[in-house]
Amino acid sequence: MVRESRANRSSFLKVKCPDCDNEQTVFSKASTTVKCVVCGRDLATPAGGKANLKAEIISEFK
Repeated sequence: MVRESRANRSSFLKVKCPDCDNEQTVFSKASTTVKCVVCGRDLATPAGGKANLKAEIISEFK
């Protein structure tokens, strides 16, 4: 029996803070609140799976 490999469904996202325009990398399935390192605004909050993003996604790294 051959096991099928599952595709990786998570990734890292480069996001842009809506307040200060700082660009930061966050995990798509963040399990804790991610804050902007410059101004402290919440960029992502956990939602039991994928994180709820409150910032603009610039790019995705798989």
